[in-house]
Amino acid sequence: MPATLEAESTLTDRYQTTVPETVRRALRLGKRDKIHYTIRPNGEVVLTRAAPGDSDDPALMPFLGFLARDMAEHPERLQAVDAGLAQRIQALVGGVEVDLEAPLSADDE
Repeated sequence: MPATLEAESTLTDRYQTTVPETVRRALRLGKRDKIHYTIRPNGEVVLTRAAPGDSDDPALMPFLGFLARDMAEHPERLQAVDAGLAQRIQALVGGVEVDLEAPLSADDE
């Protein structure tokens, strides 16, 4: 019977953690790889390497497929964004800064 490996990590204030090296090696994880969590009824959590496509948004890919088909079938409907609309968009969001590392509020989680 193979030996059981154990590892421990700490959560940051933003609920982030570093995956310990022993876990990364066991799962053959590299930078930007995704991790899949399975939560069992008894509270046990199993970490596995996510298969490609596991985390795809179930609505996004069909929507993008719809857009691609519609553009291919009806190219006459495509229109360039005119300079006036581009300027209006810039005026509305030009000064907005977004911190992608900031923790989400309870309403956003």
